Amino acid sequence: MASMSFSATFPSTLHVFSQIKKNSGFPSSLPFSIPSIKSSLGSSKSAFLQHGFSLNSPSVSGFLFKSRSFGIYARAATEKSLYDFTVKDIDGKNVSLSKFKGKVLLIVNVASKCGLTTSNYSELSHVYEKYKNQGFEILAFPCNQFGGQEPGSNPDIKKFACTRFKAEFPIFDKVDVNGPNTAPVYQFLKSNAGGFLGDLIKWNFEKFLVDKNGKVVERYPPTTSPFQIEKDIQKLLAA
Repeated sequence: MASMSFSATFPSTLHVFSQIKKNSGFPSSLPFSIPSIKSSLGSSKSAFLQHGFSLNSPSVSGFLFKSRSFGIYARAATEKSLYDFTVKDIDGKNVSLSKFKGKVLLIVNVASKCGLTTSNYSELSHVYEKYKNQGFEILAFPCNQFGGQEPGSNPDIKKFACTRFKAEFPIFDKVDVNGPNTAPVYQFLKSNAGGFLGDLIKWNFEKFLVDKNGKVVERYPPTTSPFQIEKDIQKLLAA
């Protein structure tokens, strides 16, 4: 198979890697690493391969890659909608996400003992109070995969969020957001906004912004505060 120029056929790749590099500095030591992917495309000397990444499997990070005469393209491996999922709330009751149709959503994996907890919960509560009557919802999913910083039971988590931070937005059952037991809703979110090799949730308080049609329109690293997302929320509410 002839070597292919990725700079010509996949123009956004280097931009994606620059974003991954930019955001990967938090925290300094993560409980995982981005997997190595070996090449089966030959000895291409493109700028893409010079960055130490290459393609092997036709399915990477939830996307299918196929070659045609006009290059390489990607399409989402799943055609499900966010509204197709049912999750359990913090009290163990089933909740269909279809109840949030027509609303702008900010979905975030939360933790009670993280260095980002106080600022994020405080700002999330403020933003929710400001926009909840305009068609905005925050969906919080506790997760204990990052430094063991969400070790409590669901009642403990609920008491912490609702008593200390007066959180009124929906809080759901504790889930995994990475690994073999990843919650299906997070598999969906990552496959629709992960980007090439960017599917792993990096830490507590990573955020996904979803429009009124259930489409993931933006993904923010843990260090992006809710206040920084406010302008994006306003634009989607006005759309």
